[in-house]
Amino acid sequence: MKSARLFQLTALILVVVSFFQVCYWVIAQRAYTLTKVGQIQTLYVQQLEASRALLAAGTAPERIHAIFPDVTVQNGQAALVPGLSESLGAEQQRRSTQYLWEGGFFLLALCLCIAVIWRALRAEAEILKEQDNFLALVSHQFKTPLASLQLSLETMALRELPPERSKALIDRMLSDLMRMETMVSQILDSVRLDRGRVEFKREPVPLAGIVTRVVGQFQERAQNDHIGIETAVPDGVQILADPLAVDVVVRNLLENALAAVVPLGGGKISLNARTVGTEVELTVRDSGIGFKPEDHTRLFEKFSRLQPVANSSYYGTGLGLFIVRRLMELVGGRVTARSEGLGRGSEFVLTWQQP
Repeated sequence: MKSARLFQLTALILVVVSFFQVCYWVIAQRAYTLTKVGQIQTLYVQQLEASRALLAAGTAPERIHAIFPDVTVQNGQAALVPGLSESLGAEQQRRSTQYLWEGGFFLLALCLCIAVIWRALRAEAEILKEQDNFLALVSHQFKTPLASLQLSLETMALRELPPERSKALIDRMLSDLMRMETMVSQILDSVRLDRGRVEFKREPVPLAGIVTRVVGQFQERAQNDHIGIETAVPDGVQILADPLAVDVVVRNLLENALAAVVPLGGGKISLNARTVGTEVELTVRDSGIGFKPEDHTRLFEKFSRLQPVANSSYYGTGLGLFIVRRLMELVGGRVTARSEGLGRGSEFVLTWQQP
């Protein structure tokens, strides 16, 4: 067990024990107050009875009051000093209220501590679970292209192949290598972004040029998967951002859109830009697998992978959208996601300031 987790569990146990200890203290103090008040009331009754006995024996009222200051004699009758019972009741109420307020304050503080520690433990458990799932997924996704590379190389080593067959195998190997390179790049980028080791510039960037370049790099892949990509980005639109960050963000969103459409056997993706006040919005829509509307914020969490639509094996690595969110934050922009449900496509909106 990690030392930090052991410390958290130990602190949680101590706080819970303290909680019950404070509860016991409040109950014990209240019971003690009631007992003392009862004893004082009994003492008052005994003094009153003794005063009456002395009065009956002919003792002077002044002498009786000197012996029992809480007793007064008027018209030959012994009685408690006026207001004594009310004063005793008020003191009892004051002390009970004091214990309740003090105990309540400490109980509230302990409850907050319990809640914070419990939330930290749950968050850590969720992170460990996501990391385990992520490592399992990465291992599987590395194993698949490696097996494909091995099979292609073994096929080429066993016999001479026709040029077209050799070209197909080489293309497949290059695709597998690109897939592994993309995964490694995402892992390294996520670590650097998480630790704040990347610095970005903020300068005017022509959005149309970057979108056109990135889309061009994916056109062949999209055609092979029967996916149409449409763009509508005005040439004069500029944003205040880092060119490299914009390239990575658009690339990741386009890869995410392609991966979401492929399981459905084809579809379309559109990229549209518009100016809204002093900001520029780039909307990336796809007709892919979509997601549940309530999961629109979880998409951007690290290692978060949502359940796919039925008959689809696509889960994602849980890093691409995390990188998008961090890059947008670092350049002063923002990203939002929306979907009407599983199988109904999704929409991502990138927002930057104008220069």
